[in-house]
Formats: sequence, C-alpha cells, structure tokens
Amino acid sequence: MTDFEPHDAAGYLYEQMCQHLAARIGAGELEPHTPLPAERQLAAEYRVSLGTARHATRLLRFRGLVVTIPAKGTYITDAKYRTGTGSAEGED
Repeated sequence: MTDFEPHDAAGYLYEQMCQHLAARIGAGELEPHTPLPAERQLAAEYRVSLGTARHATRLLRFRGLVVTIPAKGTYITDAKYRTGTGSAEGED
C-alpha cells in the first residue's frame, strides 16, 4: 500500500496522485523501462476511482514520464526522454 495522503482539498485528486507517482518515478521506486501498474491496480492502491487513476496516468503521459504502447501497457520513460512537468492545459 502506498503512503499517499491527499493534502489539498481545493486541488484535483488526479493532480495530487500524478505528483505522488512522479515523485516515486523521480526517486527510482518506479524504474525506467518497467511497466506502470495497471490503472485498476493504481485505483485500488491509491483508493481512488478508476477515472481518477486514468486521468493521473494521462497527465503522467502528457508530462513525458510514461509512454503507453497499445496492447502492451504503460511504461516508465528514461529520464533523457522526458519533456518536463507540463500542465493539464492543452491536453487531448
């Protein structure tokens, strides 16, 4: 189980979850070229809805922290390919 504690009632839960996952990636807990847990598994681990987990994963993808390969899964990117922190604005 993760130590995720939502801290800002005014903020979006998916952004807080994304920040927590990004910190885990930055700390090396989730290593490059390894699969990100499935969205259903993340939802259960973080005790959030599946929609929240999907939105957090989408934000990680937008920020270049993960890449999704159809029919294979979502993987942590190598640090040299990351695009930065980006924002939720301009997402698809």
